[in-house]
Amino acid sequence: MPVLEDHVPQGLGGHALSDSGTLAQAWDQVRTVLRQSVGARSFDHWLKPVALAGYCAVDGCISLTLPSEFMASWVRAHHGERIAQAWKASHPSVRSVLVAASTASGTVRIEASTPVAADVEPVASAEPGFAFDPRLTFDHFVTGPTNAVAANAAMALALPGTPRFTPLYIHAQTGLGKTHLLHAIGHAHQRANPLARVLYMSAERFMFDFVTAMRARDTFAFKARVRRADLLLIDDVQFIAGKESTQEEFLHTVDELMNAGKRLVISADRGPHALEGVEGRILSRLTQGLVTDIKPADFALRRAILGAKAAALGGAPLCGDVLDLLAARIATNIRELEGALNRLLAYAALGSHPITPDYAEDVLADMFRAGKRRITIDEIQKRVSDHFKIRNAEMVSARRAREVARPRQIAMYLAKQLTPRSLPEIGRRFGGRDHTTVIHACRQIEKLRAADSEIDADVRTLMRVLEG
Repeated sequence: MPVLEDHVPQGLGGHALSDSGTLAQAWDQVRTVLRQSVGARSFDHWLKPVALAGYCAVDGCISLTLPSEFMASWVRAHHGERIAQAWKASHPSVRSVLVAASTASGTVRIEASTPVAADVEPVASAEPGFAFDPRLTFDHFVTGPTNAVAANAAMALALPGTPRFTPLYIHAQTGLGKTHLLHAIGHAHQRANPLARVLYMSAERFMFDFVTAMRARDTFAFKARVRRADLLLIDDVQFIAGKESTQEEFLHTVDELMNAGKRLVISADRGPHALEGVEGRILSRLTQGLVTDIKPADFALRRAILGAKAAALGGAPLCGDVLDLLAARIATNIRELEGALNRLLAYAALGSHPITPDYAEDVLADMFRAGKRRITIDEIQKRVSDHFKIRNAEMVSARRAREVARPRQIAMYLAKQLTPRSLPEIGRRFGGRDHTTVIHACRQIEKLRAADSEIDADVRTLMRVLEG
C-alpha cells in the first residue's frame, strides 16, 4: 500500500511516520507494547502474524494485514481496540487502524478514541479515505420475517434515480443489524453512483465535529462538508438528545438535504416518538419519510445467520447440531451470536479440538448463561394484561370477576414456570396474596390447559413471546 506524502504528521523524535524506517521502528514499539498487554502466548498465536502494510498520512490511518479472513476477523473483534490505542498512545498522528486479510478486497477501520471535552466521544466518520466495512453489504445481510421490511427499504433507498422516500429511519435494539444496513446502503449507492458524495457518521461524531467547529469559529466548513452530501447516513441519533445547539444544526442539515431531494438515513435504538430530549421539529422531520424497525431475530433467522457466517469464515464445516445449539441458546442479539461462533472456532483451532455440541457447551458456558433472558414478573403481568386486554392494575386488584381472575391466574402460573421467584414472593407481587393462592392458580391453569385448547393456546403464545 503506498504511503501518501502530503500533510505528513510527525512520529518518533519529530520524524514523519511516512518515512519507512520510522514507520518500521514505530511498529516494533507497538508490537512490544501489545506483547506485554496480551501475554506472550496470545501474542504469538494471534498478533505475531500481523503485518504492517502501510500508513496513509492524509487521514492518519495505519493498515495491517493477516494471512486469512478468519484471523483478521478474530483480531478485529478481540484486539482491534487495543491495537488502535497502542498506536494512538505512542503516535498521536495515528487516528485509525485498518485490519484485513492480505487477500481481501476491502478493509475494516478501527478508530483510536481521543478524549474530548463536553462529554463527547469521537467515533468513526466518513472523511475522505473512509472505507465502508466490506463485510457489511446487502449480500451478507441475511433476511427473515423480523428484518425483511427494513432490508427492502434500505435497498430501495440505495437505488439510483429519485428516491421514493427520504429520510429512512431504522430503529432496533443494539446488535440487530442497523449499522450493517447503513454500511450496505453506502456500499450500494457508491457502486451505482461512483461520483456521489456519501457521508457516514455517528450522531456522536456529528456532535463532536460541530462542537469542534464552533470552538474553532469555523462552522461554515462543517456545514459545507455535511450538507453537500448526496447521501448522509447518521447512526445512533438518540445521542443528540438534550444537546440543544447540536439539535439546531442537525435540524437545519436535515431540512437542507430534504429540500434538495438528497438521501438521508437515520438509525436509532428506539422509534422517533420515543426519543426523549429531542426537539419536536426534528421528530416531525424523521417521521416524514419511512420509519421501519428490526425486531429480534427468531430461531430460524439466527440459524441462517450462523450458517452464512460459518461458510464465510471457511475452514471445516460445522455440524448442524452445533449451529442449532448456538441459535437456540443465544437469542439476545446477532452481534453476540457471531461473537460466540468466532470464539468457538478460535478455541477449537488453538486446541486442535473437534467441534461437537458438548465441546460448544463447555467453551460457551458463560455466554449461554448470560444469553438466557431474565424474565421478570412485571414483564409477565404486562404481557398477560395486553394479551387479554385488561388494565395492568387488575393483576394486583382484589376483583374476582372471571375476565380478570383467569388472566391473573395465568400470570401467576407463568411467573412460577418462567422465573426463579418463590411462591410467597410471587403472591406478594400479585397484590399481597398468600402463597396458597399461587399454588391454587398454578394447579387450576394446569387442569385447564389439559381440558381447554383455547387456554392452552393462550399460555403457549404468551410463553413464546416472553421467551423471545
